[in-house]
Amino acid sequence: MKSDKKQGAAECGDCNTCGKCDALEQEMLGFDEAVRRAAAVDRDSYEKSLRRQRSGLLNSEMEQGDQHETFKRNAVVRPSTPAHEGAIVSSHEGLTLYTLIIYSENFAGILNQITAVFTRRQVNIESLNVCASSTPGVHKYTITCYCKPEMAEMLTQQIEKRIDVLQANCFLDDEIFILETSLMKLSTPKVLADKNISRTVRRFDARFVEVNPTYTIVEKTGITEDVLELFRQLDEIGCVLQFVRTGRIAVTKSNVERLDQYIARREEDYNS
Repeated sequence: MKSDKKQGAAECGDCNTCGKCDALEQEMLGFDEAVRRAAAVDRDSYEKSLRRQRSGLLNSEMEQGDQHETFKRNAVVRPSTPAHEGAIVSSHEGLTLYTLIIYSENFAGILNQITAVFTRRQVNIESLNVCASSTPGVHKYTITCYCKPEMAEMLTQQIEKRIDVLQANCFLDDEIFILETSLMKLSTPKVLADKNISRTVRRFDARFVEVNPTYTIVEKTGITEDVLELFRQLDEIGCVLQFVRTGRIAVTKSNVERLDQYIARREEDYNS
């Protein structure tokens, strides 16, 4: 009785004379070539569209005239006001700024777990810095937020309950050593016209890292209060075009490293 089952190349045993496998291979090669051609057309189309957009933007900027004149015309910046971009909002009356230092395993998704703790309790994160710690495989999170002491303690406890979090602690500013870095983009015409700007920059131990006819970049590294005070004084003069600062980095002033103690204690428990 003849079987209705379709036999493959390995089953029929007649690969030298059948030719079906060769035909199938040619068909697949033709399909791959068609896919490559279609992808090339889409890529070329996207690149051509991107070039057209860039060309249109460049032509638009050239029609506006010299860019130096554009920046010079916009160099007088309005003083920043609360609730607007660039403003230093100080609406945290009755709240204390806490710095949470968190150590966790180096796994994906842990940052979402940590920030979810703040979201559930309606606490805004003021700054966030994440980096690898000195302990291999451990990452360090430095988070600042304004809240009450009870809320800071609750946040610390809830974060430490996460499975991949090794340790979490909260500190006041006098318990840790803090540094921040900021960049300020100033109008060069205003800097040249007003010598008080250069005096202010030197008084705060800031430094000029870039100077050209259009703008001047000033870099300031220090504690949070000094960084913000320099911005306030330059902003009052009206020369600040852009301002950005990093999240704070911090180390404890204690002689004992709490993470090392925790890891040593965990190893003892594991060995025993």
